[in-house]
Amino acid sequence: MSASVKIFSGRASESLAKKIAQSYGISLGNVIVQDFSDGEFQPSFEESVRGADVFIIQSTFPPADNLMELLMMVDAAKRASARRVVAVIPYFGYARQDRKDKPRVPIGAKLVASMLESAGITRLITMDLHADQLQGFFEVPVDHLYASTIFLPYIKSLNLENLTMASPDMGGSKRANSYAKALGCEVVICYKQRAKANQIENMFVIGDVEGKDIVLVDDMVDTAGTLTKAADLMLEKGANSVRAVCTHPILSGKAYEKLENSNIKELIVTDTIPLRKEHPKIKQLSVADLFSEVIHNVVNYESISSLFVNY
Repeated sequence: MSASVKIFSGRASESLAKKIAQSYGISLGNVIVQDFSDGEFQPSFEESVRGADVFIIQSTFPPADNLMELLMMVDAAKRASARRVVAVIPYFGYARQDRKDKPRVPIGAKLVASMLESAGITRLITMDLHADQLQGFFEVPVDHLYASTIFLPYIKSLNLENLTMASPDMGGSKRANSYAKALGCEVVICYKQRAKANQIENMFVIGDVEGKDIVLVDDMVDTAGTLTKAADLMLEKGANSVRAVCTHPILSGKAYEKLENSNIKELIVTDTIPLRKEHPKIKQLSVADLFSEVIHNVVNYESISSLFVNY
């Protein structure tokens, strides 16, 4: 007899989890989180998970309580005799801390991977990691999904006459090149020099953007400083229009203010992270159906490679 499938959600991703469960064809599992006066909390599954394939959906963006809540839910499911415990982390927080970039600093992404494995996950499903090699931090299977599956049809639907894909930095050149290859268009790259984290000192464009409809592509938009500066620079160089597609809408600090005052015509994001507020320039596309299909294929031991466009 096949194991039952149960989908649960942490509080940070409840809206997306509901859509994933609905797309899968089941109700979202019943879990409550009790808050204590000192700031601690305790999640509790209010239904049996014994022998079940348990999928726990939670993006781990700040505050750190979101990560801690996920770890505690994984531990609870393991101790309740779940058959498999799969962490579904649409946005994997701390992914930018993937190496020692100076002495005496932690490798945060590796630490998070170790904590998830110690808590008891048997598999990880995530989307658009900041660096593909983060998969190597895990000793359990990792299903790495790509938002290009969602973004490419939308970009095609825009019917842009002189479409050119662009990367806001050198690190994203591979991603931009893959989009350009799939869309049959050219690619340009921005080269930036940072004064410090989240602060750009200089930026240059490599490639011709005059008369082009530019679509910047990145894995996340945090303070929006890079995107807005790149958009302004593209228009200064003669671009016709500038849009951006970014998988994870962190949008911290003054991001909304920067977006409002920028020359970006449209920012297309997914719902891996809930928006703090709506904005007329922001278009949000859902990844729920894609995650639902991947969960179905994982449960049935079927390939998932056909479900998304690999870089």
